[in-house]
Amino acid sequence: MLQEYFPVLLFIFVGIVMGVAPMVAGAILGPHRPDAEKNSPYECGFEAFDDARMKFDVRYYLVAILFILFDLEIAFLFPWAVVLKKLGLFGFLSMVVFLGILTIGFVYEWTKGALEWE
Repeated sequence: MLQEYFPVLLFIFVGIVMGVAPMVAGAILGPHRPDAEKNSPYECGFEAFDDARMKFDVRYYLVAILFILFDLEIAFLFPWAVVLKKLGLFGFLSMVVFLGILTIGFVYEWTKGALEWE
């Protein structure tokens, strides 16, 4: 019975080794020459100028949420494309309706100016 689980355990072991080995190799073989610039805080490519708890504009969060929303919706296209032949006309028309609603939502957000960044 344990022989049936050997491929799974081997896969887990190889995955852990492939994830940990580069980090260990980098820590052992990498140069250790820290200077003031390497140890300085990094935040979006510019110097930190204020408290870390400063408030962001709401538009930043709105654009981020819209990106995640449309990105996740587009992710539904990949499994649909794989089984398109099995779904037939009903599956195709269902996806056309889905994409139509998604397009209407995108146009609505565009006309409201939610995608513009000043």
